[in-house]
Amino acid sequence: MFSWLRKQGGGRESGGGTDVVQTVTGGLRDLYLRKLLPLEEHYRFHDFHSPALEEADFENKPMVLLVGQYSTGKTTFIRYLLEQDFPGMRIGPEPTTDSFIAVMYGDSEGSVPGNALVVDPKKPFRKLSRFGNAFLNRFMCSQLPNQVLKSISIIDSPGILSGEKQRISRGYDFCQVLQWFAERVDRIILLFDAHKLDISDEFSEAIKSFRGQDDKIRVVLNKADQVDTQQLMRVYGALMWSLGKVINTPEVLRVYIGSFWAHPLRNTENRRLFEAEAQDLFKDIQSLPQKAAVRKLNDLIKRARLAKVHAYIISYLKKEMPSVFGKENKKKELISRLPEIYIQLQREYHISAGDFPEVKKMQELLETCDFTKFHSLKPKLIEAVDNMLANKIASLMSLIRQEESNMPTEMVHGGAFDGTMAGPFGHGYGEGAKEGADEDEWVVAKDKPAYDEIFYTLSPINGKISGISAKKEMVTSKLPNSVLGKIWKLADCDGDGMLDDEEFALAKHLIKIKLDGYELPGTLPSHLVPPSHRKPLQTAE
Repeated sequence: MFSWLRKQGGGRESGGGTDVVQTVTGGLRDLYLRKLLPLEEHYRFHDFHSPALEEADFENKPMVLLVGQYSTGKTTFIRYLLEQDFPGMRIGPEPTTDSFIAVMYGDSEGSVPGNALVVDPKKPFRKLSRFGNAFLNRFMCSQLPNQVLKSISIIDSPGILSGEKQRISRGYDFCQVLQWFAERVDRIILLFDAHKLDISDEFSEAIKSFRGQDDKIRVVLNKADQVDTQQLMRVYGALMWSLGKVINTPEVLRVYIGSFWAHPLRNTENRRLFEAEAQDLFKDIQSLPQKAAVRKLNDLIKRARLAKVHAYIISYLKKEMPSVFGKENKKKELISRLPEIYIQLQREYHISAGDFPEVKKMQELLETCDFTKFHSLKPKLIEAVDNMLANKIASLMSLIRQEESNMPTEMVHGGAFDGTMAGPFGHGYGEGAKEGADEDEWVVAKDKPAYDEIFYTLSPINGKISGISAKKEMVTSKLPNSVLGKIWKLADCDGDGMLDDEEFALAKHLIKIKLDGYELPGTLPSHLVPPSHRKPLQTAE
């Protein structure tokens, strides 16, 4: 099984994470070169949509693209994750970052300018040369030895401004560059400032350039500590309303709320919320290396579907062109009828409307083309891609799942990620069911006198109350029976169907934990076990 991968340089099949990546990378590269690239070249896919993929596109580490208006904290966010400065870093309230900066791992600290970067075959940026010197002069790679960058690379983008003047003065197609990156990165993070929620025209166009990459987008509402709770609710609502007008998806985008910099919080009333949100965002970023193979597979599938549709469009236009007279008029007619052609092809080949490229953009690109040089439909090329999608991709996906279950979880480490993983400042340490874990005294003891008063009003017999008596008191919490049933199982330590005073106090403590918004433990932690129910330590004779 999977012999086709090994024969084509797909790497070794092994339980190690690196070997899995090599196997999948080799398999994807081989599939692309043998099955998909011939179709792309035959129908000039690269002139219309995306340049051909190179080896570095398959080999590169997961990348995170940061996009936002000026002074939303993009560069500060990178500094926060890395916990160190990087070459080319400039931070300020004015528009400081005027370049795309690829922050990547290097054995020594330094920077590589754009023109040198796009001729490096080991970096996945060679195809950016098509955007010209105006872009390359504002593109650089910042390299430094940082633990975080061993697992991921981060792309910092220029702050987005509003107004026509700023858009023209860039000298290159900003949205096209963003689209190029969006097709290749693993995560797109849109940053917003709690005080500046307006989405400028250029920012709106930038977000629209991420069409088809919605699964990669995450939103960060930064500097949220600068407003109080009531203002934060209004800000969050306004942000969701603004995004709803720009991003046309039925799903609500995940928005992470916090203050992502290493400075004291100005408003601490939402500290717990910010910590929980930061932890969720860190988990999302940390999971990228493990999901990198699946992401590359997914992107190749999307590319293959688009390439097939493109082939049908081009071959249809070729078929409709006259052989001698009236070519120019027919070309204009076909371009104007492109929406109708889309519908016709959808019906003829049973293709989803979502697989077709944007009509307006396609019409603009077709204006400059000579339709007589297009190729007719070549079924063998289509069949090769269909075979790849139906059989080879499925086999590769099975291999990924199989190996993922056998290998240790690959996570991002270092920088800010290590500060929330262990120790007293780890997320949730000393809270909820973890409270009292490092104390000698039973944590329930401080509230036990109050619980005892309730316990003795329930008429205990031989120091215990029945399940019926306990239920009457427990349901006053208004928690659902499914939760109270779990609390009962945790509190009834000896499993006799009754509760003594310590078990009842434990039940009340667990109810309090749940009412405070924390999750109940799956099994009762040792520090919560009532003292009289703890097994005595074995002593040596």
